[in-house]
Amino acid sequence: MDQQSLDITYMQQALLLAKSAAEKAEVPVGALITLNNDIVGKGENCPIRSNDPSAHAEIIALRNAAGNLQNYRIPRTTLYVTLEPCIMCMGAIIHARVGRVVFGAYDHKTGAAGSLYSIGKDNLLNHHIEFTGGILKNECSKLLKNFFRTRRKKNPADFK
Repeated sequence: MDQQSLDITYMQQALLLAKSAAEKAEVPVGALITLNNDIVGKGENCPIRSNDPSAHAEIIALRNAAGNLQNYRIPRTTLYVTLEPCIMCMGAIIHARVGRVVFGAYDHKTGAAGSLYSIGKDNLLNHHIEFTGGILKNECSKLLKNFFRTRRKKNPADFK
């Protein structure tokens, strides 16, 4: 299977994790980490139900992969996530030494993998990351838009 086909396959699996988060009233973001084309970590957004502002899908997937691989550094891995990582997540991705990040929807408000910031590819740090953005971006964006549209209808005061 070629790299683009693999990226699509893994992003579809990340989308399933994002949908699971949405079913639990969390912002629908899902992430998984692969090493040699094997899934070694998974995560879905859960900051609301865990009362943990750092419980983004990427952070949960990083923790899961590091535990499974028994190492806080997970080089040569690829992280697949349905939404472009934020600054916090990019910091953790860099410290974990992830080799590649593949994301779906671009985040023009807080994206740190090229949309707003370019952490990890700006040559300012000792670790550099390869990025591929826009994989299944329409499906990823639609899931997020539908989630927030529904939430605005149910709780309009939360969005003022």
